[in-house]
Amino acid sequence: MIATLDEGNAGGYSVAYGRDDTYFPVYVTAALAAIFCTATFLTGALYWLVLAALAAGFTYYNIPLLETGRPTIGANQYGLFIQAFGLIRWRAIERIDLVEIAERAMTVHELQIVLNVPLSSALVVDWRKQPSWRWLMRLPWRMSHTNMVRINVEPFDQPPDTIHRTFLRMWRYYRS
Repeated sequence: MIATLDEGNAGGYSVAYGRDDTYFPVYVTAALAAIFCTATFLTGALYWLVLAALAAGFTYYNIPLLETGRPTIGANQYGLFIQAFGLIRWRAIERIDLVEIAERAMTVHELQIVLNVPLSSALVVDWRKQPSWRWLMRLPWRMSHTNMVRINVEPFDQPPDTIHRTFLRMWRYYRS
């Protein structure tokens, strides 16, 4: 059953990116890239092409923020899953913390999942190998050298404390 588990349909509790006006710049930069490409074509000036490439690069990197129907993080009876990372089995998790990090003029919430085993034995399913067209896109996770997976939970469609409480409740239930 686990062998057929894929990123798009992991089942259980899942959280996706929220549909919000904060992602409006992604649409604006896509429009700017098209305008700059048109300006390059009409004028023949290559500096417009550089601006088009920069705007298109920003848009490409942030496309996952627009995928609001796709589960990004979640949990089921097998473990905790993270898009483009994998499914971490419950017994491999030492603790799950919600940390507030002050960045400039705002506070960002980060979910920190500390593993008690090496990553190779913690993953039930490994989704880190992505299609080549997704290599340079935004990832919802970062891995630290201390065997900790860090996830910024601000862009999700549920409040950070709800996500943390649900993961903790499921972790306590399924690891026993």
